[in-house]
Amino acid sequence: MAGILADLVKHWRILPLIIVLGLGNGLPFGYHISVISSSSVFVKGFMNQTWIRRYGSSIPEETVTLLWSIAISVYSVGGLLGSLVSGYMSRRFGKRRSHIFSDLLGITASLCLGLSKISGSYEMIFVGRFLYGFTLGLAINIYVQYLGEISPRNLRGFTNTSAPIFVTTGKLLGQIVGLSEVLGTETLWPLMLSLCGVTELLQLIAMNFYPETPPYLLLVKKDQYRCLKSMQRIWGPGDHQITMNEILAEQEMRQTSRSLSVMELVKEPSLRWQLYVVIVITFTLQMSGINAIFYYARSVFLTAGLPPEKIPYIVLGMASFELMAVMLCSMMIESCGRKVLLLGSYGFMATMLGGLTATLSLQGWSHWIPYCSAVLIFLFIFFYGMGPGTLTLAIVIEICSHSSRAAVFVIITCLNWTGLYVIGMVFPYVEAFLGYYCFLIFFANIVISGTFLFFFLPETKGKTIQQITAEFDKLNFKNKKVQEPIEFSTSL
Repeated sequence: MAGILADLVKHWRILPLIIVLGLGNGLPFGYHISVISSSSVFVKGFMNQTWIRRYGSSIPEETVTLLWSIAISVYSVGGLLGSLVSGYMSRRFGKRRSHIFSDLLGITASLCLGLSKISGSYEMIFVGRFLYGFTLGLAINIYVQYLGEISPRNLRGFTNTSAPIFVTTGKLLGQIVGLSEVLGTETLWPLMLSLCGVTELLQLIAMNFYPETPPYLLLVKKDQYRCLKSMQRIWGPGDHQITMNEILAEQEMRQTSRSLSVMELVKEPSLRWQLYVVIVITFTLQMSGINAIFYYARSVFLTAGLPPEKIPYIVLGMASFELMAVMLCSMMIESCGRKVLLLGSYGFMATMLGGLTATLSLQGWSHWIPYCSAVLIFLFIFFYGMGPGTLTLAIVIEICSHSSRAAVFVIITCLNWTGLYVIGMVFPYVEAFLGYYCFLIFFANIVISGTFLFFFLPETKGKTIQQITAEFDKLNFKNKKVQEPIEFSTSL
């Protein structure tokens, strides 16, 4: 903790940039995950009122379901498309200009959502949701890459885990503003849906005063002067020659300065095991059971005898618990290491899922068993925040070179958006068939993935990309001699 604070004081210029990026990207991403459920009643009512004005009769129930399904699913479609173009955007225009473009789209989406009620058009909600999905599919890719490329090595873990902090804060904020005491009312719901346009406007203004990332300027633009100026602007005065040498050494190892396409990445033998690890931890994040936990939380709390009107505040406490865990993880990551925290959290999460399956199955036996289930839910959320919820993106950034990073994030975000859509469609049927035993699927996934990562994921704490790549090359080229990594001093 003291070491991180000392490094932040030394590199104080990076902190405002982390905050600006988080408010403009991470916070809206988390916000729109949670706020849509708070607005569902009001949006459906608005659709009915609009239908009556247009056609003189109430909207059929099946039509309401269809329109609401479109409003939900069009967000994932936009997110998938935004993810697909993010690789091209970052290669062609760089991270900074791509951020500015996504901010403009986000502000447009916010205006569509905010003005939908005044305009009497629920179609504007569809357009706004699609544009927001596209914006965040693009922005979250560029965001995490930008974080990975502006962080000095001694603050790399903290900087990379700042993204989950803002995403979790956004989810918590979405639940807070959805309360009836805040913006969850018949009058204010358009403001609730469009609130994040303010943070994107803030980022749009601020990004005009920040530079492009040093690796992009050095490797893609071949501009050492601008690269040095970018480092000094973000990290402070100094020649930073050692860091520039590390970036150039990465280019020499891969013998390319351009960003790889998705197909080139898939075919590249020197990146095969990095890609395997990335896919496994991404799949594990989706199949960790966190969505099922939130789904069952309400029924568990009702069974425990808690008043229904109090449950939204308890769910708010769950989100706060996750945020606390994410912040704790960001403080511990540089001292404990990534692999230890991730695998340790996997172990505790699997234990909580096993225990929760048992307590939910036996909850009718005694009045105190539902309280045990509630405790297990809170503990699961805590260890999720301490592990995959925070570390997944940080590990992906650290094991991927600059040339492969854009394509890797296209792959993992496409997996995430597709997984989000599929789980939303399939999970209700799985839950109806298996009941409480659906948690055993997530239990098995965590155990299998944790075992795989125990053997094939190297610890990345304090290592250069060359050292990490050399460890993966032992797997990528088992029968070939691997070049030793180049050592650099860690001082800046």
